[in-house]
Amino acid sequence: MKQFIKCGKLFTGNAMANGPGDQYLVVEGDSISHVGSLSPGLQPGPGDTVTDYSRFFIAPGLIDIHVHLSYGNAKTEEDIDLYASVEFRALRGLEAAQKVLKAGYTSIADPATTSLVTPAIRDAIDAGLFVGPRITTSGRQITGRQGLSDWYPRWVGVPSTSIGVLVRNAAEGIEEIRCQIKDGVDFIKIAMDGDAMNPATGLSSGFTQEETTAMVTEAHRLGRKVITHARGAEAIRYAAKAGVDIIFHASWMDDEGLEWVVKNGCHLCPTLSLIVNDIDFTRATDGCYPDFPDAHKRELESACKVLPKAKAAGVPFMVGSDAGFAVTPYGEWHARELEHLVRYLGFSPEEALRCTTKGNAEAGLLRAGAKTGTLQPGRHADFIVIDGDPLQDIEILQDKSRLKAIYLGGEKVELALNPNAKRLRSEFSYQMWSEVYTQERINELMPRKRRLAV
Repeated sequence: MKQFIKCGKLFTGNAMANGPGDQYLVVEGDSISHVGSLSPGLQPGPGDTVTDYSRFFIAPGLIDIHVHLSYGNAKTEEDIDLYASVEFRALRGLEAAQKVLKAGYTSIADPATTSLVTPAIRDAIDAGLFVGPRITTSGRQITGRQGLSDWYPRWVGVPSTSIGVLVRNAAEGIEEIRCQIKDGVDFIKIAMDGDAMNPATGLSSGFTQEETTAMVTEAHRLGRKVITHARGAEAIRYAAKAGVDIIFHASWMDDEGLEWVVKNGCHLCPTLSLIVNDIDFTRATDGCYPDFPDAHKRELESACKVLPKAKAAGVPFMVGSDAGFAVTPYGEWHARELEHLVRYLGFSPEEALRCTTKGNAEAGLLRAGAKTGTLQPGRHADFIVIDGDPLQDIEILQDKSRLKAIYLGGEKVELALNPNAKRLRSEFSYQMWSEVYTQERINELMPRKRRLAV
């Protein structure tokens, strides 16, 4: 049995489909067998189905390579690492994956997860136990003393339930890489530096050039690609010289770093959604205000200067949203990353859409490889149906009411998530009060008349 999908506008991931007559996708099983107009010899027969989407825009299923399924829309680092059992995080993460799928994202990558939470979710979906997107995942991200996951005081350390694992030298990093590969991870994530908010180290690299090269070489020897978190110039330079496959952020990349990115064929994934959402959404009542939004304003200003240089130099860009924080909740803002590419980095809507479909798929990171990301014969029948033209207005993809259908492996996705699902107190760190109530502060908030002693 074949499915004949009649398209309105058809974006294949390579380009808009052009040709005489109506455009069709023909699906057999879970794969596409034909794209384009129908010849006299290729017509619906007995038992075949025809679905008319001629009023809509058809595109490949979207791909987000920066989703953290174990985070639980975290409000603090403690929420990520300490609260909720690892087992609960896996169950909660499955719901998160389904929310991402319902937003039109048929494939995702998770770079940093608690324990083996996301590999377990991946395997449960692959086994057909649950419906969910195609998942590619790392394990815990490898960090040094100046790396992202070493964010607690030294007397606390990096807990075993953290999304990071602390290594003190290259030998320990290599041993961790070997263990993770034995556990079945798809790629390795190294946190090369931290965040501009780190008062102790700022954006110093957590590993030397020699340590970085040793770890990347071993991961590549064992057949795994390497993603690095690198915001600062030093970490970006070390990562690029080591030949990593993908660099997240790269906001303070210098000219030497860019030269090495080009020379070694690294991909960049800016992941602007976390910093822009922080700037746009954080309120004065939030604990990180104003320091965190102000730091991200400085980072965005730098990114807007250096990343267009990379684009002009022909560096391939990938797309990820950093979903999993309270400011980047699952299923909500993934497509806003495309708006940021257009608004801040000079991409056209078509370039941005191509990056999050074909570009994300053909970088060699995903388990599905080049079987997804484009609509052409032999590829997975993963596609979305949109009311409107995102090539005219990229923000349409953020409007979930415009998403008329999602197909995964040729089957229309029908997911009814529980709208009454609640969050548990045990999932989050418990802040009893938001400030210290001195006499002075109480008088500011609620001036009181002095009570005379009897």
